[in-house]
Amino acid sequence: MSISICRAGKDWSPPDDPLGAFCRENHIAHAPISPGPLDGLDFAAKDVMDVIGSTTGFGQPDWLQSHGPASTSAAAVDRLLNAGARLVGRTVSDELSYSLSGENVHYGTPTNPAGVDRIPGGSSSGSVSAVAGGLVDFALGTDCAGSVRLPASYCGVFGMRPTHGRIPATGIIPFAPSFDTLGWFARDPMVLEKVGAVLLDDEELEEPRRLLMARDCFELIDPSVRIALTLAVDLVCRHFGEAAEVIVCPGDLNDWRECFSTIQGAEIWANLGPWICTHAPNLGPGIKERIAFASEVTSEQEGAARGERQNIVRRLNDIVQQGDILCLPSAPRAAPLKGTATSTIEVAYRHQAICLLCVAGLGGLPQVSLPMAKIDSFPLGLSLIGRAGSDLQLLRLARKLHVPL
Repeated sequence: MSISICRAGKDWSPPDDPLGAFCRENHIAHAPISPGPLDGLDFAAKDVMDVIGSTTGFGQPDWLQSHGPASTSAAAVDRLLNAGARLVGRTVSDELSYSLSGENVHYGTPTNPAGVDRIPGGSSSGSVSAVAGGLVDFALGTDCAGSVRLPASYCGVFGMRPTHGRIPATGIIPFAPSFDTLGWFARDPMVLEKVGAVLLDDEELEEPRRLLMARDCFELIDPSVRIALTLAVDLVCRHFGEAAEVIVCPGDLNDWRECFSTIQGAEIWANLGPWICTHAPNLGPGIKERIAFASEVTSEQEGAARGERQNIVRRLNDIVQQGDILCLPSAPRAAPLKGTATSTIEVAYRHQAICLLCVAGLGGLPQVSLPMAKIDSFPLGLSLIGRAGSDLQLLRLARKLHVPL
């Protein structure tokens, strides 16, 4: 049954949705609570966030059936409603948020408006589709392993992952809490920044001084992708007084990926394992295998990975000094074709992507993906990472760098 909460008795049904971006079974809409800086803007929320009066589905039918309606809304949803924005619906999530593809065997694959034969990326697939397709002005997602940054690159929109812990996670289903962040998408960098001003606490803004090119991250991607990003990199460089190359990982980025995946798996099983063991849900391809991996992470493996993470955090703090911005690709490629073999999408492609995406995740750092390039007419994102707490600085920089393609 669809449930709508609205003012003046207006009956809101699920929005027109040619893209398959919105949830149907647990649709909910909400009028603005009060006027504010987001007046006139429509938004959507990923189906991992509570909205009072409806059940959060987590991209999984058995989860939806085994949980009840929320008595309160997620803190971030409330902030936006109190700032004048209108919630028009929930958006499809990858199953249990444990994918980067955007393909959900239960609910389908939201359309990538930048390439209808391409995947949109996940797990915030419905949110990015709704923004890229012009159905909403902005949309909320979550980003653990890259579930805002990668879809933003694939669909050619702006995507923001804030500093870990800076925006309350209240009312969002916990997944891997030491990496989980709220995130958001927008087509317009001014909207991206306005949303950030509402969701984030104030910070003292300073002009970034030095751009650091993550050489090992650029070397990880194919030469054709590096070439496609060249003009965007040059444009960013012109906004800085100084630029330098750095090696982010002194060893192999695959080691950082394994560290990330081990901690993530342990936390996912701690949060979802009891429900999975009780309800034995029907899990789709790729999801089933990753849940099995998560269940097998030992305490010794987790402890070793957490020790390595401390070293990684120290390394990143040493590299990215006050006033520095780290530049790297958002993704290793343009959006893959729909129907690409699961073993390729969810193993080879996923592993390569997480080598890039785990940098900000392990460091708890803010990262914004900018739609600044294309390859074979498909979007490519270029990313900027700042020090912890420099979120608004990144958003302001994204606005200044914007050049419509």
